[in-house]
Amino acid sequence: MQFCDECGSLMHTEDDRWVCRSCENEEPRDSQAEAAMTTQDGQRDDGGPDVADATQGSTETVQEPCPAEDCDSERAHYEMLPKPGGSYEVRLFTCVECDHKWRES
Repeated sequence: MQFCDECGSLMHTEDDRWVCRSCENEEPRDSQAEAAMTTQDGQRDDGGPDVADATQGSTETVQEPCPAEDCDSERAHYEMLPKPGGSYEVRLFTCVECDHKWRES
């Protein structure tokens, strides 16, 4: 897989060149570099991502109304997790009464 140095888009091969379909940048193909690229078959599968559990190791609760229809609880456990890409964090809640899980919107 090759990404364009000009715009960052995924490039495609055309004969002996890498061509960007977004900005039309072209680069020569390098057979040694391509041989070193890891195929999907060669990648290690570590399984799916861990599922967050806002009750794990948490004894503190916050005042947060449960959005579940049949629950009137006003307390929840929470956990802060980084958003994929690292741009900010997301807060995950788990109701202390019904164990309903939701994230801060």
